[in-house]
Amino acid sequence: MLKNLNILRHQGKQFIPDISSAKLANTFRGRPVISSEEVDENELMELCPTNAISANPVCIDLGKCTFCGECAINFPKKIQFTNDYKIATNIRENLIVKAGNDELIQLNVETIRKEIQEYFSGSLKLRQVSAGGDNSCELELNACSNVNFDMGRFGIDFVASPRHADGIVITGPITENMSRPLQICYDAIPDPKIVILAGTDAISGGIFEGSPALNRSFLSKYKVDLYVPGNPIHPLTFINGVLALIQKRK
Repeated sequence: MLKNLNILRHQGKQFIPDISSAKLANTFRGRPVISSEEVDENELMELCPTNAISANPVCIDLGKCTFCGECAINFPKKIQFTNDYKIATNIRENLIVKAGNDELIQLNVETIRKEIQEYFSGSLKLRQVSAGGDNSCELELNACSNVNFDMGRFGIDFVASPRHADGIVITGPITENMSRPLQICYDAIPDPKIVILAGTDAISGGIFEGSPALNRSFLSKYKVDLYVPGNPIHPLTFINGVLALIQKRK
């Protein structure tokens, strides 16, 4: 009994009452900020293993970024990663952070399908498919339902069967072997259904982009409703992104 009490005293209260205002440590790499400092842009681009950095002006594509931090370590005056975890969006281009632009990454309300807010604002059941993932994003999605983040209090849950789901959450770069199972799972979900890409690998292919082992044709056939960047994603990024997508608006 005393041992358990000591553990509770040491760990403190880990439950997050308000997931929209939670603060993360400064060591967390979230939304980057790019200054107007002049640097060797070619050297900067060569640092990135996924070609997420482009030049003229310097931009970072968070859909490709692995958040390794090498660019910020080598060019600290040019690039800094903030601890802003609200980086999910429904527009792919919004994931491209440009030099001199310190705007927050948000969803474009005008492009959210009306049926999403109409049917899913109070309850959303999701089926997660690991399409060749490395289990990192999958672990973080599991954490969304633990006692710390408690995604279920918002009516958002993961379900075992696609026939009980309102949408699909895809992790991994979508390998050839998983392309058909992914399609079968998607087809089994009743309409209207949501498509969410969780993690760098799902959004762009990550370090596997261009590999002949991938088959990402699925993404060219359907509208993606939410992009959740990260490598892996953070539970707060995922939950806040989903809530912003399904919340009712006047």
